[in-house]
Amino acid sequence: MTDLPRLDPQREALRQHVLMHSLKTGNFTLKSGRASTWFLDTKQTACRPDGILLVAAVALDLLPSDIDAIGGLTMGADPVAYGVAAVAAARGRHLRSFSVRKESKDHGVTGRIAGALQPGDRVAIVEDTVTRGTSIFEAVEVIRSCGAEPAFISVIVDRGGTCAAMARDAGIPYEPMLTAPDLGFEFGS
Repeated sequence: MTDLPRLDPQREALRQHVLMHSLKTGNFTLKSGRASTWFLDTKQTACRPDGILLVAAVALDLLPSDIDAIGGLTMGADPVAYGVAAVAAARGRHLRSFSVRKESKDHGVTGRIAGALQPGDRVAIVEDTVTRGTSIFEAVEVIRSCGAEPAFISVIVDRGGTCAAMARDAGIPYEPMLTAPDLGFEFGS
């Protein structure tokens, strides 16, 4: 993997962590059913202490200052949202975190939201890896239905390259921490 794009020092450190811990090569069938010679398990970065510190450093530089809460569709968003919120708190920035359940819970605290999302919140929606953007936009709809405003989207790695257009069409600012080309691959390959 030569001729990778130049990145700022924080993103470069995150890229190196992802390449070392999260990138797998071989023959894989993606969730979409497509075959690929590479696969990202970015939870291997988000769930390691050094990795989540790198994710949080990049994410906190990207997040608008008026964000109240951070979360997204469980499981991909969970380590990112919780880790970024914890690091933010250690730096004096208050972000509440939450998860969007895949299905509505019918007992206890019901509904699809688990955590500290409140009506009126300006929300950063996060994910570990995005290929098509469907999980992110499922979370967008649930968050809106709870009376909160999706105000920013970010992911550790944008693998597919289609989420940017979806976010633009929805009027939500989007900035991935890393992209497939940052890792030496073409979008959607």
